[in-house]
Amino acid sequence: MATTKKTTRKTTAKTPSKRSKSQAPEAPATTQDVQDDVETEADAATGSAKVAAEILGAPDAPARVTEMAEQLLDDRATVSTKAARVLHEIVQAQPELLGPHVDKLAKGITSSNKRVVQLAADALPAVAKIAPARVAKHLELLKRSFEPAIDVGRDGLVRTFANLCIASVAYQKRLEPVLTLALQGADGKTLQRWSEIVLPALKGEPHARARAVVEDRLDRIPRRYATEIATALGIRLRVRY
Repeated sequence: MATTKKTTRKTTAKTPSKRSKSQAPEAPATTQDVQDDVETEADAATGSAKVAAEILGAPDAPARVTEMAEQLLDDRATVSTKAARVLHEIVQAQPELLGPHVDKLAKGITSSNKRVVQLAADALPAVAKIAPARVAKHLELLKRSFEPAIDVGRDGLVRTFANLCIASVAYQKRLEPVLTLALQGADGKTLQRWSEIVLPALKGEPHARARAVVEDRLDRIPRRYATEIATALGIRLRVRY
């Protein structure tokens, strides 16, 4: 009697391939994540304003500001950021307190910490307006800092240079080259802003040369910005083909 052999087929269950952690896609930012970031920023701003108010109300306010200024160039980002936040509040209330610390601001304008750059960009013009001689002591460093500075730093330097020229025409000769460089290299939107800051600050031949630089660029920037600049200067744009 013939016997039949039953064969059994083994099946192996397929297991899903495991994705390594390095290959795992990053989870997209949620609305809650964004909200948390906003709340953190708001909390930091509130805390900085509170500390600034405390310093301004203290009898030893100048000494307290000096301590903060020393922390601006600290290698620890958390320390320099906190100092920059507090000093930014102080600049808006009493910019004269930053006058003795222009050396730190001049170095901070090219810092890798954007908070420090923003502080320096707002503090330097403010101090230049009320104590131009303090800023002028560091003029060579500030001029050299223009090209390596990020956009916000460059904007602060242009405002600083303009305030120095307003304070005394004696600064025009020293600052004309860097201001010309700024006007020649600015994009359309920035050129519109800087022309409104720089041209009124200059007198005589420096003003005429700076104006010529601006006018020469009107055909090479977006029409909307060129139109705004031309209107402010009281000239008509040439027809573009």
